[in-house]
Amino acid sequence: MPSFDSKAFLKSVTHQPGVYRMYNAEADVIYVGKAKDLKKRLSSYFRSNVPSEKTKALVSHIHQVDVTVTHSETEALILEHNYIKQYLPKYNVLLRDDKSYPYIFISQHKHPRISIHRGVKRKKGEYFGPYPDSGAVRESLHLIQKLFPIRQCEDSVYANRHRPCLMHQIGRCLAPCVKGIVSDEEYKEQTDFIRLFLQGKDRQVIQTLVKQMESASQSLNFEKAAIIRDQIQAMRRVQEQQYVSDDSGDDLDVLGFAIENGLACVHLLMIRQGKILGSRSFFPKIPANTDKEEVFLS
Repeated sequence: MPSFDSKAFLKSVTHQPGVYRMYNAEADVIYVGKAKDLKKRLSSYFRSNVPSEKTKALVSHIHQVDVTVTHSETEALILEHNYIKQYLPKYNVLLRDDKSYPYIFISQHKHPRISIHRGVKRKKGEYFGPYPDSGAVRESLHLIQKLFPIRQCEDSVYANRHRPCLMHQIGRCLAPCVKGIVSDEEYKEQTDFIRLFLQGKDRQVIQTLVKQMESASQSLNFEKAAIIRDQIQAMRRVQEQQYVSDDSGDDLDVLGFAIENGLACVHLLMIRQGKILGSRSFFPKIPANTDKEEVFLS
């Protein structure tokens, strides 16, 4: 088989963030990676002085490289994880074992706790994930605590509190540990919001919050309305950071097609509920003098 032409390939690569998949001569995915700048990251593999023996071995088996462009490095991180789970590439060591994946865990307590979980799922509660690494989970928990003030403290701390802690004072926890500060209904509502948010139903959360804000304003409870307004604005900022496709949230298959010098390529981009799940390129063999539309429709 001919060797991989890295120079010709790198000329076509963008500087945008995204995910790349490396294939061997048998068309097996041997490595999946993400990058803030695809061109810079991929160029580093094909330098003359690559220090790592593992990287040298990887590069020697590369026969083809596919890239999927994303809107942000965060989206690339999630897509990278999906690909590694799907293909179990030979050279991706860290993320291949399912048991090592961390999850976000919501307990079944009267006042549920949200935390990071890794390993066997023995605790009663709900598990969301898996996530690419513990750093991704901590980042998600930090974001969730800003949006929804649910406790993240250990059960032993929660059971022995008599006064609200610092997290309550800075607006990061509703302090269910102290009676009279928050009702069970209010706390449950915030927990339900987290579930919807982790399921990707953030628009539904915002719609509910907008109704609550309008109701509070009509009741002249402007302080509560302002708190809800800030929560809505924070969620909308998150939506902008996680933007992938359009606002419809539909399941879409986007097809791109090009033909040049007798070589055709059809690229499939799979979008589910507004989020990119992956992409794949097809190179159909075409007879001479074939109509372009005929190739694409086939």
